[in-house]
Amino acid sequence: MRKIIALLCIGLLYSCSEPVKTADWTYLFDGTSLDGWRAYNGEGLPPGWAVVDSLMTFKTEFISESDYDYKGSRDLIYGAKEFENFELYVEWKIPPGGNSGIFYHIKEGYSGIPEVAPEYQLIDDLHYTDFHDIEDYNRSIGITDHPEKLQPIQSTGADYGMYTPAEDKMLNPAGEWNNTTIRFTPEKVTYYLNGEVMLEFVPWSEDWHERKNDGKWGMAEDYGKFKKGFVGLQDHGSELWFKTVKIKEL
Repeated sequence: MRKIIALLCIGLLYSCSEPVKTADWTYLFDGTSLDGWRAYNGEGLPPGWAVVDSLMTFKTEFISESDYDYKGSRDLIYGAKEFENFELYVEWKIPPGGNSGIFYHIKEGYSGIPEVAPEYQLIDDLHYTDFHDIEDYNRSIGITDHPEKLQPIQSTGADYGMYTPAEDKMLNPAGEWNNTTIRFTPEKVTYYLNGEVMLEFVPWSEDWHERKNDGKWGMAEDYGKFKKGFVGLQDHGSELWFKTVKIKEL
């Protein structure tokens, strides 16, 4: 009996320390390592990223003095596999004034990920402009109506620069956990925030092309054109925390 109990205990401990896997989901981050992750256009992890307390974490204090002259991207991609049609689930937290994003269909070889890949925006909707002056930037991209304010198309849950999220979003404040789901198929893309639909659109439709050509991405010839690519996470200079990152191919 003691042997059986001991074996059961070992089994329970093992199940708690290993990521839960199913036939459908692939865990890109399970709280144990950053295997498969690397810098965009790079071979290894950029300075600032580490696993801390089972969280994928970015902090500037992790950047050593010898890394101050690092010129590569601090954005992360999961470079072990490309994905086409999928459902991606991410748990995330940002600090007050924080800014990040979730990219998909990433291709390398460009000056930066935003030039080519769609972005699900993550930002401190309520207090971002308390920490950052965005008026000059907004004017530079043609925003003249209250350019000092964060625009809906720049807010959490937006398809950044393309589609605006729902106004009545259920967004937990900076410093608290939120979760995002992106469901992508050629027929329809759906963005969720904390289980609620934020927006839907048809990729590469006439409406999609009009928004691309008339907006921020009009000069980015290859923006959004790829139907398969890597997924990635954006470093925008603030601290970041991610828990579960998992994907299901459709």
